[in-house]
Amino acid sequence: MGLRPVDLARRAGVSTQLVRNYEAAGILPPAPRSDTGYRQYGPEHLSALLTYRALAPGFGAEISTDIMRAVHNGDEALAYRLVDAAHAALHEQRLATDAANDALAALAAEYVDDQPITGPSLLVGELAHRLGVRTSALRVWEAAGLLAPSREPGTKYRRYGPEAVRDARIIYMLRQGHYYFEQIKPVLDGLRRAGSTDALRTAIAERRAAHDRQTKAMLYGAALLHQLINETAPQTNEPAQLKEQAPPGASVPSAPVP
Repeated sequence: MGLRPVDLARRAGVSTQLVRNYEAAGILPPAPRSDTGYRQYGPEHLSALLTYRALAPGFGAEISTDIMRAVHNGDEALAYRLVDAAHAALHEQRLATDAANDALAALAAEYVDDQPITGPSLLVGELAHRLGVRTSALRVWEAAGLLAPSREPGTKYRRYGPEAVRDARIIYMLRQGHYYFEQIKPVLDGLRRAGSTDALRTAIAERRAAHDRQTKAMLYGAALLHQLINETAPQTNEPAQLKEQAPPGASVPSAPVP
């Protein structure tokens, strides 16, 4: 039975215009037209729409679009590579969070050290070079209330003393971990005020929880993607061939239920 754009939209909880946009972007397979020019969608379009909507929260809109295009083009290998690359990227983010946790803990210890912080006073270009960021990034951090450099009396050049340099290192590492300014500010406030690492631990825990949520979303989307590929791929005797080649005692996955 043919489906109208509004039928797909209702099933997916989106607008009819978005359904048309998805088709134009290649997220849905091309829809044939009736004699009067109306789009004629079918179950395959609904499956593609629901699959994309499931993929996007975990893989992101851009990668999910590329995956769907690959599937519709019959390039399963590319779709699998895109899925693997997304999982690998998330794993790298997890490792980066772990590394940042260790490094941030060492930096946070400087806030509770009784000894005064020593070090040179740096100009904005010098600090940017030391951190490996643009000078504009330091100005953005200052505008967000995260950094407060002093000014030279005559030239009004920004000067970052040892404490500001320490704060900038904390900000840089948190930004590398994709933390937002509103998450970084309470971390710095707690460290500056009482040397408290509570906000820092909370921020890292929230980041790890976000990774877990993304993994769950990716698994759910991959399940629908697997189903969609099985629906669109030509049937083969691969399971039987695997069974013939399997060594004695090895288990062979059963064929998918159509």
